[in-house]
Amino acid sequence: MKKTTISVIKADIGSIGGHICPSRYLLDNVENYIKENKKDLLIDFRISYTGDDIAILSTHNRGKDDSEIHSLMFEAFMKGTKAAREQGLYGAGQDLLKDSFSGNIKGMGPAVAELEFEERKNEPFVFFAADKTDPGAYNLPLYLAFTDPMHCSGLILSPKMSKGFRFDIMDVSYTDADKIISLNSPEESYDIAALLRDPERFVVESIYSRSSGEQAVSVSTTRLHNIAGKYTGKDDPVMLARVQGNFPATGEILSPFHIAPYVAGFMRGSHNGPLMPVRFNTSVSFFDGPPVVSCAAYCVHGGRLTEPTDAFDHPFWDHVRGKVSEKAIEIRKQGFFGNAMLPYSELEYGGIVDKMEKLESRFKIKDDKK
Repeated sequence: MKKTTISVIKADIGSIGGHICPSRYLLDNVENYIKENKKDLLIDFRISYTGDDIAILSTHNRGKDDSEIHSLMFEAFMKGTKAAREQGLYGAGQDLLKDSFSGNIKGMGPAVAELEFEERKNEPFVFFAADKTDPGAYNLPLYLAFTDPMHCSGLILSPKMSKGFRFDIMDVSYTDADKIISLNSPEESYDIAALLRDPERFVVESIYSRSSGEQAVSVSTTRLHNIAGKYTGKDDPVMLARVQGNFPATGEILSPFHIAPYVAGFMRGSHNGPLMPVRFNTSVSFFDGPPVVSCAAYCVHGGRLTEPTDAFDHPFWDHVRGKVSEKAIEIRKQGFFGNAMLPYSELEYGGIVDKMEKLESRFKIKDDKK
């Protein structure tokens, strides 16, 4: 039996009114390019957006990191960029840091997450897309969903999950190659927590079932400023997670998102804000935020996708969104001060560097002897 591959590739290539949402014309150009050029490469695909980011979710049998699949998506984004420029959209082609395809879309700007597996009799999965934040935004929800029985009762109720999970964690500050450590829960849960507490440097790349060896989660780990050498926008990560059976149930994956942890994001990518679970195709508005995450739940059978169901479109999440709005307002009241903004290490590619260098030259050593 051929394995099914799910690939999601996401990019910000233009938006209406600043960083709000892509235009219908832009979305149509991306979708039509895929329809006209997918040939026998894809089994199925869907186009969606979260904030100002467009995601292409596709299924195929070509495995992860396939150059033809990645090339198709890159060219679709290039087509979309042309449409964005025709309309004069803001940030046209922003995430396309290179203008010619080099064999793999990783390292070229767009975020990529992929899973390859033999389909189960029923194969449910969830697709998360975040805007105005970094890949580490998923660290806490993933830790709680895969290590904490307070959120994932399957860890103590399901024999298929009793062995725990392996976390592959990437040091995204290391740019020469992918630098990854593998740690096992539950016995190394404290070590996992020690790393994941620093979401700007350490990011969950993937999670595997220790019972079956199957991959449960794939997260995009692109840091745009590490590629571009300057601030070009937040990384806006995507994530794929298989659910049920050997993996947490859908509700167990979703549970930690009600916490709405404070993550990097907001305007100019330079602040901290609560991660708000939102409905499909939600724009951003308040202070170019707050950081948002959507979740589309699917089943896949023979590579064919069902229609998506919106996991965050429920009265419960309306209540959560109200609480998140309060959190967002409170931290924004603090403006530029302290924890309301990111640490200097995360602002090193912005204009504040020039300002600090100029101020540094004006400091004088006080001579108390005089």
